Amino acid sequence: MNKLTQAVLTAALATVAATAFAAQPVRDVSSSRHPNIAAAQKLTDKAYQRIVAAQQANEWDMDGHAAKAKDLLDQANRELKAAAEAANQNHK
Repeated sequence: MNKLTQAVLTAALATVAATAFAAQPVRDVSSSRHPNIAAAQKLTDKAYQRIVAAQQANEWDMDGHAAKAKDLLDQANRELKAAAEAANQNHK
């Protein structure tokens, strides 16, 4: 197997692994009911996409820091959803 083929296969496997382990933040807060929280969710999604681009540009090798940042963005996104749900319960 030549080096180019090996590099392509490695990049493909890294893409699959990254997709399997880190879930992209979901935008699931109503922008009409919680515009600021929905905007924050949009920013977590954009930040996640920029990290993916950085990983691709650096052939995924960032000593795990990019993957950890993606996990933290996913966690932040879940907290934003919880905040919106708490606001909904407090203002029935």
